[in-house]
Amino acid sequence: MTRIGFLGLGRMGTPIARNLAAAGHDLTLWNRTPAAAEALAADLPARVAKTPAEAAAGADVVITMVADDAAVAAVYLGEEGITAGIRPGAVAVDMSTVAPETSRKLAGALQQAGAGFVDAPVSGSTAAAESRTLIVMAGGDPAAVARVRPVLEATARAVHHLGPAGSGAVMKLAVNSIVYGLNQAVSEGLLLAERAGIDRSAAYDVIASSAVAAPVVHYRRPVYERPQESPVSFRMDLGVKDLRLILALAERVGAPVPQARRNHEVLGRAATEGFADWDLGAVAEWLRRQDQAPEA
Repeated sequence: MTRIGFLGLGRMGTPIARNLAAAGHDLTLWNRTPAAAEALAADLPARVAKTPAEAAAGADVVITMVADDAAVAAVYLGEEGITAGIRPGAVAVDMSTVAPETSRKLAGALQQAGAGFVDAPVSGSTAAAESRTLIVMAGGDPAAVARVRPVLEATARAVHHLGPAGSGAVMKLAVNSIVYGLNQAVSEGLLLAERAGIDRSAAYDVIASSAVAAPVVHYRRPVYERPQESPVSFRMDLGVKDLRLILALAERVGAPVPQARRNHEVLGRAATEGFADWDLGAVAEWLRRQDQAPEA
């Protein structure tokens, strides 16, 4: 049994925390909205901390899964943040999608506190989190990664160690650049078939059994077909944030990414036109609403 401080109980964090509890680990929870932590703690059971520092105190492993770089910085580096409470010898694991520079900054701060750090973002949906089939992309000192691997394997089917701190963040952005390209391509292809007279569900049957049928094509099918009736698993505004990070990384390393630039433009427009809180797959619905008359 490992004593774990778990911070961030959103759509991904909650099922991951449940998996860790089911594996027999001892959990202390913290969430920006305390009610979410209290409800989950009563169900598991687990303890609830009032601050990130309190959640980290006494933990062998501290895990974070929050929305963006600003949230990560606040949770780790704030006055009552993780670095203020973590004990020497513990390891912090950030599973958020952030810039590689953010991960490296956290690694330095944790090292000064006498603790280890692993950036470990994941690939997979909320369904994958629930079924313990996530893919973890880890960056950090080999000893730190080895130490937290059994914990991560309680919620993932594979843990890939890719190099020093920041490597996991780099790989997550690379994978997401492909996901956003596929999301745009499926949306456009489905709309093309619809506008040409093919029934939407019949068209998706073909797409889902074709060469492009990656897992995301299957688990996001309800959103592509019936976006207003389907639950949100990943908000479109978070996609805009990820693509901004992807473009910043590409500029830093000199990688041409014309498709990512176009994806950022499209998702940004959709978000500003009322789709920010819709699921990422709802870009298909945004395209349906574009008033484009057929050419003569």
